[in-house]
Amino acid sequence: MLSVKVRDGESFESAFRRFKRECEKNRILSLLKEREYYEKPSERRKQKNARRLWASRKGRSKR
Repeated sequence: MLSVKVRDGESFESAFRRFKRECEKNRILSLLKEREYYEKPSERRKQKNARRLWASRKGRSKR
């Protein structure tokens, strides 16, 4: 469980910003989105291959 303690004299906004940063660092939101729906292993492989192809094409076009 992620928690952020509010320091003395700290505003709610700055504490909330620290909380959001910690969430991003720990990949909490991205994991929730990933696990929102069940994804078949074959679909995962297809997406992984598509990402790999996209990245290789993107890298090749820069040269």
